[in-house]
Amino acid sequence: MNYRPITDYLPHRPPMLLLDRVVEAAESRIVCEVTLQVDSPFCDGAAVPGWVGVEYMAQTVGVLAGWRALEKRLPVKIGFLVGARHYRSHVPQFRAGEVLRVTAETELMNDDGLVAMRCTLHDAGGALLAEATLLVFQPDDLDAYLQQASVSGEEPSALQ
Repeated sequence: MNYRPITDYLPHRPPMLLLDRVVEAAESRIVCEVTLQVDSPFCDGAAVPGWVGVEYMAQTVGVLAGWRALEKRLPVKIGFLVGARHYRSHVPQFRAGEVLRVTAETELMNDDGLVAMRCTLHDAGGALLAEATLLVFQPDDLDAYLQQASVSGEEPSALQ
């Protein structure tokens, strides 16, 4: 299946657009890929630290939300990474030249916009490199949410 460019699904732009392409998408699951270049964000010329896997996962979740929206002919909306549970990188770094495959699957979706996503990161050979459950939130009305957050003193971090 042919998918749109990643920029259609996410508001991110280089250099913070970390993913290259969508490989597979369905209502509750998405797979994206990134080929790590020596000039990729966070790369020291040879490798990217393992902790960056959380951002690959978060952007993959954002792509799924954008894909869902566009499939329903709705606008792509901003979302927030609320937390990462049990992030575990099985390698200290991802090597330049490596193709990473990032999968995000819906575990739980509340009516209020809170979603738990099971995420994994594999190399081209299928070896598991990292895993986590991400908690994300996509408000129906971003302006109202941000207004409420500013009044209460919350500081959400952008996901998508």
